[in-house]
Amino acid sequence: MESINGLNALTLAFASLCVFAIGYRFYGLWLARKVLRLDPNRPTPACLREDGVDFVKTDKKVLFGFHFSSISAAGPLLGPVLAVQFGYMPGALWIVIGCVMAGAVHDMMILFASVRHKARGIARVAEAEIGRFSGTAVFLAVFFILILTLAVLSISVVNAMSDSPWGTFTVAVTIPIALLMGLSLKFWTPGSVNLVTAVGVGLLIVAILVGPFVADNRILSAVFTLKRETLLWVIPAYACIASVLPIWLLLSPRDYLSSYLKIGTVIILAISVLIVRPDLQIAPVTEFIHGGGPNVPGPIFPFLFITIACGALSGFHAIIGTGTTPKLIANEEHILFVGYGAMLTEGFVAIMALIAAATLIPADYFAITASADKFAALNMETVDLPALSAAVRENLADRPGGAVTLAAGMSAIFSSVPFMTGLVSYWFHFCIMFEAVFIITAVDTGTRVGRFFLQEALGRYFPRMAEKGWWPGIVMTSVVFTGLWGYLVVTGDIFTIWTLFGMSNQLLASCALMITTSMLIRMGRARYAWTTAVPAVFMAVICFWAGYIQILQGYIPSGQWVLAGLGILIVALMLAVFAVTVVRWVELLSVKDSVTDSFGDRVLALVADRESRA
Repeated sequence: MESINGLNALTLAFASLCVFAIGYRFYGLWLARKVLRLDPNRPTPACLREDGVDFVKTDKKVLFGFHFSSISAAGPLLGPVLAVQFGYMPGALWIVIGCVMAGAVHDMMILFASVRHKARGIARVAEAEIGRFSGTAVFLAVFFILILTLAVLSISVVNAMSDSPWGTFTVAVTIPIALLMGLSLKFWTPGSVNLVTAVGVGLLIVAILVGPFVADNRILSAVFTLKRETLLWVIPAYACIASVLPIWLLLSPRDYLSSYLKIGTVIILAISVLIVRPDLQIAPVTEFIHGGGPNVPGPIFPFLFITIACGALSGFHAIIGTGTTPKLIANEEHILFVGYGAMLTEGFVAIMALIAAATLIPADYFAITASADKFAALNMETVDLPALSAAVRENLADRPGGAVTLAAGMSAIFSSVPFMTGLVSYWFHFCIMFEAVFIITAVDTGTRVGRFFLQEALGRYFPRMAEKGWWPGIVMTSVVFTGLWGYLVVTGDIFTIWTLFGMSNQLLASCALMITTSMLIRMGRARYAWTTAVPAVFMAVICFWAGYIQILQGYIPSGQWVLAGLGILIVALMLAVFAVTVVRWVELLSVKDSVTDSFGDRVLALVADRESRA
């Protein structure tokens, strides 16, 4: 079918890839060398505090895979799909420009800040750079935002894996494969990263190929077919256990392994787009930019920028970038590759997700993504959807949330490749499995970070709780934190918290950018502070605008008091942090004489006195 606007998906994919490559080569490298001045000779926390559990010097390639898998969750997959209701052009522009100028900058800057602050969390970095009140406010905000984030991610996993024996089997098999890889790298074949990677990826490919046979086998299908109600308990239980185990044993190798599946699938999709060259069927801009769309509750400004979070800019990345990843960096120079590079990779994932959704015929897209009553109000007639539903042997209509829409778009592209004709059902279920693996790796890592946060907080009053090797404290904080977000998973659904998650997530990103702006000014690099200050201010305005609309016109009128209360609390905390941060900027900019820190660098102020309290 001819596109209504004539733009080919290949053009958009190639243009985006070129912008990302240019952004890394010039802007990212300039930031690393000129602004941050990464020092390969300066020992990192992983070198100074290596303990074999949390602080572990990690190979750059392994760490890239781990970090990419940890930050890449539902956002770059589902957000662009939902935002296609505005047309493909607004989302594409926000992903490409936002990723290069804001998202990748955010990820690299906050990772650098944490590494320079002994791998401490974002709240402790805020306390050191801005003040104690700021650190406490950021801690509370991050804690609540992390709970919301993990609840959203877990519900997405549950929706993708429920009644899907193929997907459940493949996700489950990645656990023993990761354990095997972790033990090999630690004890059996240390240093043999390439060999262990080849074996792990080979086993993963075998698991993927075996998946359809598991689904067709009556006994195995019964074992791996889990109902939604069961998964609501299984996912939190798994995340709790994973957060307790040493990071080298499960999380690091599992996320590294899953990065091959994630990146590999996106590469296959890109190659398929190159071969098929599908047209973008959705208009560049639709009538829903003014509001009234079935997927997103408001107009393009401000809701586009909170609907597409991960993939363009995401505060969740600040939690990972100051939680697990800085404890694994073996060399400061790796911050560019891991921080900036992984975010650009996620941006390309978001572009491919947007393309997959935009290649669907508009009526088919809305029939899948919107609820039945909202689709009926659009007065549209489906075109290819009945045939696609028959081919995958599932009813695809009225499946809101974005996951099924993405799987439908991807499977349609894959099955259009000449030698893959007739495999649409295979590819559809493969894509569902791919989405589940994509998301769950962020759930277990996020839970581990939440455990760190809780340990740090309780350690202020009960010092033993902050000890990294005290197992009663580790287990207790893991169970408590998992229980908090697990409660939302069991009692809620993704639509009641997605918008609040997006707004809160982007507020945290703005906060992280403001913290790093303070750090740049303090380090005597105020002339470069615009690199973080501009996206910080822009996103703060967007988020407060969206929060006003969603809380006062959405949650309160509909009686959703818990969500309204959480939204008001997070907005209030962030407003307070922004206020004291601006005061800190003025204070630093008024300093006339610089001083020398413990590493011989000239800075406007020292933070060692604050760090010593940690």
